[in-house]
Amino acid sequence: MTSASFHPTITLPASLCEQAAQHLEQAVQRAVDGAAAPWRAFRRAESSDYTLSVSVVEQAAASLLVLAAESAQSMRPSALRALISVALHLRDAADATRRPTFTTTLW
Repeated sequence: MTSASFHPTITLPASLCEQAAQHLEQAVQRAVDGAAAPWRAFRRAESSDYTLSVSVVEQAAASLLVLAAESAQSMRPSALRALISVALHLRDAADATRRPTFTTTLW
């Protein structure tokens, strides 16, 4: 396996995946570009212990933020906050995979 074919994965909490799948379904219904692939991946994630490709998680977060921007005027504030919260949790989880881990050992 070459490094070019390696796709880092992340395991997310079940509740976050379920919420993301619901919001992504709304994004697909509103024809948000790029929402269909992550929606399908999140729907299938239950069978794989909620393990997803980091790139799919990033794409899902971006799609949800687009959905939030497009529907901000028509959504209840609480629903908009929930949508943005899920998107930011996904983005933060993806970002966390790129941060170096710190060790507690001294030089």
